[in-house]
Amino acid sequence: MFKLSSEQSGDVRIVRVKETKLTYPVLSSFFAAVRRIVDGGARKLVLDLADVAYIDSVAIGCLIDIHRLVENRNGAVKLSGLQPRVETMLFMTGVQKVVDVRRNEAEALAAFGGLPELIGDALIAVTGAAPARSVISAKPGKPRDREGERRPRGTSNPDGYAGRPPGL
Repeated sequence: MFKLSSEQSGDVRIVRVKETKLTYPVLSSFFAAVRRIVDGGARKLVLDLADVAYIDSVAIGCLIDIHRLVENRNGAVKLSGLQPRVETMLFMTGVQKVVDVRRNEAEALAAFGGLPELIGDALIAVTGAAPARSVISAKPGKPRDREGERRPRGTSNPDGYAGRPPGL
């Protein structure tokens, strides 16, 4: 049985996935549960994936299907609470170009207008977490080294050498 919880925050429905792995065996239950929520009238959906430590390619497809389901009903989906491994998988597959990804639930709600845009100390006071820029939401630009100096694209170290092991 698939585990999730759901609550309403204003006109936004927050769905918290309570599984550590979002993979093939549970996806039909996951999609069916989200479909029931959307069929019940939810048009603004935050999928909180904070408990999910691993997803596979089928799960990524399922997230895109959920996005389409809600979008076809003039709604929107935002993903929040991504663990680093999950965030990397979504970034590598380009999901952030289709589905809005936010660092945490407060940011996702703020993006829907559910909370005022909070920054700095105000965000810490409300959520207990400092604002953080996601790799996914980072804007493209010139790569920078540790000291903040610009370096040529494709380089991964201060010498400008693109990462071959020494001696090769």
